[in-house]
Amino acid sequence: MGFYVVQFLTGLAGAASLFLVACGLSLVFGVTRVVNFAHGSFYMLGAFVAYSLTKWWGAGLGFWAALVASSVIVGALGAAIEVLLLRRLYRSPELYQLVATFGVLLVVQDAALALWGPDNLLGPRAPGLSGSVALFGQRVPQYDLFLIVLGPTVLLLLTLLLTRTRWGRLVRAATEDRDMAAALGVNQRHLFTGVFFLGSLLAALGGALQLPRAPATLFMDLNIIAEAFVVVVVGGMGSIFGAFLAAVLIAELHAFGILIFPQVTIVLVFVVMAVVLVVRPWGLLGRPEDARHRTPTEIATPLGVPRCLVVIGLIAVAAVLMAWPAMAGDYGLKLATEVLVFALFAASLNFILGVGGMISFGHAAYLGLGAYGAALLVSRLGWPMEAGLVVAPLAAGFGALLFGWFCVRLSGVYLAMLSLAFAQIAWSVAFQWYDVTGGDNGIQGVWPSAWATSPLVYYYLALAVVAAALFGLHRVASSPFGYALRAARDSSLLSEAIGIDVKQVRWFGFALAGAAAGMAGGLYAFLKGNVSPTVMAIPVSIDGLVMVLLGGVQTVVGPLLGAATLVGLKTEIASATNVWRGVLGALIIGLALLFPRGIVGHLGRWHRGGRP
Repeated sequence: MGFYVVQFLTGLAGAASLFLVACGLSLVFGVTRVVNFAHGSFYMLGAFVAYSLTKWWGAGLGFWAALVASSVIVGALGAAIEVLLLRRLYRSPELYQLVATFGVLLVVQDAALALWGPDNLLGPRAPGLSGSVALFGQRVPQYDLFLIVLGPTVLLLLTLLLTRTRWGRLVRAATEDRDMAAALGVNQRHLFTGVFFLGSLLAALGGALQLPRAPATLFMDLNIIAEAFVVVVVGGMGSIFGAFLAAVLIAELHAFGILIFPQVTIVLVFVVMAVVLVVRPWGLLGRPEDARHRTPTEIATPLGVPRCLVVIGLIAVAAVLMAWPAMAGDYGLKLATEVLVFALFAASLNFILGVGGMISFGHAAYLGLGAYGAALLVSRLGWPMEAGLVVAPLAAGFGALLFGWFCVRLSGVYLAMLSLAFAQIAWSVAFQWYDVTGGDNGIQGVWPSAWATSPLVYYYLALAVVAAALFGLHRVASSPFGYALRAARDSSLLSEAIGIDVKQVRWFGFALAGAAAGMAGGLYAFLKGNVSPTVMAIPVSIDGLVMVLLGGVQTVVGPLLGAATLVGLKTEIASATNVWRGVLGALIIGLALLFPRGIVGHLGRWHRGGRP
């Protein structure tokens, strides 16, 4: 009995930091509607800054002063990022917000690496709370009891702030209807900056409070942001009390799941998120969003380019691709093959994003399902590469049919979050199912058939497969089915009124895009010779979104140009500097701010003399 009580209390202690991070994220989203992927960076910076301040001020009272000071410093940094960057994205679709804030995350990661180095940094024990208390024959750390009290205290203080102060009433008014609040004279800029400061401060405090329990690491940001999204979505976006309840639920799942279901602990969290989104999309204590309050999800079509220029461009691209082997060695051929693979992956995402209007934050799941489908067939059953390339799109298409059936019933940020939940479930299964997937070691020895082992032959094979798949996606987009998908994107109510089964059309479009991504995954597996869970991790999904934005949404050659640009930039920057993430993040931020139409869209605007 005592052991389970202590385990329950350990879960409550872990819920405190998770609540602080998720609470800040919920506040920011509730008021600004910004999907802030960089929120985990403030959590990480809070831990690192508190560590440095503790070293300078000493481990006595300096520890408690460092907690407060680090939170304020990081909060001010968050406010500065809001003023300089995010203020320009409030009316942008979720896609641009996510990509821009992911760029911030990359910049902060490399800044932290330069300032604190790659090693884990373990902070001091909390002064005055370094002992333990006996409960039911078990020892409970005093610091855990402090955190258990701190969580509800912060919840109470935030509730009083939001309900008993003028600033809190303005925040709640902006959460309900920010346009009406602005019409009544509320200074939205100051209000949003204040909310960002508070949200960043809470995230930093959550990170600083973890120092006596866990070391500060460079991976804290990505580790916490996924769980923070889960808490916010499960609790209800914009609901502080909902975030508290969800944080307790998720923390207790971690505490007891590792005892009862140690092999599926990671999966359980995202299963809960998926179930809540399917049954109650607005969360446990959230409310359905009115349509006028939603962040616009549609992506503007790039400016038109005359058909003759499109044909000339396609011919030029085809000529370059065909002639590339004469200009490159084996390394250049492998790099070009990787570009082709990710061009197909980006095109599949572009299909559901541009044609279907469905934003996916977890499209890498289908790339991974295709890669694992091909790899398992070859490595476990001994089948040839040809069979693997046939099975890859089938495996990913089946996964997309399964996940898509739930996803297409939602829209906007809820659809994006559910796609993220399913992607994390797929990643968790691949990461923990050692007997089948090899766990984090992956599957090795996935090689092409003997006739395709040459980089030259495999390049032309990938070129043929990708060209056929891209042509097929383009033909489907121009078919009656494609126009029905566009109609469902533009107005689901009008589409249903004229007899279109919106859910079915979107479901089949989602599955087709998943199958195309799976084909890219199969090619990727044989190109690399191995498959690991990283192929379906969150950064790969973000890479796909960046490629789509780089090339231009709803364009034929955009995904190819976007993939070539991103893969080329990653390769060149990584070989030239150790801070390639920061440089890449800065380029992504510049893309979201200056070239939201992508390369092809920008060229189209230039051709028309800059006219909108």
